[in-house]
Amino acid sequence: MRGVSLSSLNCSIARTLDVVGERWTLLILRDAFNGVRRFEDFAASLPVARNVLADRLATLVEHGILRREQYEERPPRFQYRLTPKGFELYPVLMALLQWGDKHLAGEQGPPIDVLHGPCEAPIATRVVCTKCGEPLTARDVAPRRHVP
Repeated sequence: MRGVSLSSLNCSIARTLDVVGERWTLLILRDAFNGVRRFEDFAASLPVARNVLADRLATLVEHGILRREQYEERPPRFQYRLTPKGFELYPVLMALLQWGDKHLAGEQGPPIDVLHGPCEAPIATRVVCTKCGEPLTARDVAPRRHVP
């Protein structure tokens, strides 16, 4: 059960969580970024009930984060592919991964390294100023309520 809808709150974080905030959804997105496309492959990768997986995939399709494409006619079979809107979630997942690597990896360390393909250096997610490019922390910003 998903609980109370957050979409009516006047908060972009709450509205986003209403779409992608459920734990299985983020793991489905992780798998999609790692090339998983078919329902059976998502099901094999995640210890999630099939009805929950179907619901989460449907939600991602409904919100334009994944698109459902038929790849076989008889019997009809479908795959799920990230849309441009879905690809925009990549920095969010990488930020969560890096936070988990830093704070929750334990003695064994992170389970994977995410490296830049051409130079094989580790990646870093950052929040930066759109004008000057300076990296930002929570102490560097001044939130202002949007007045229409």
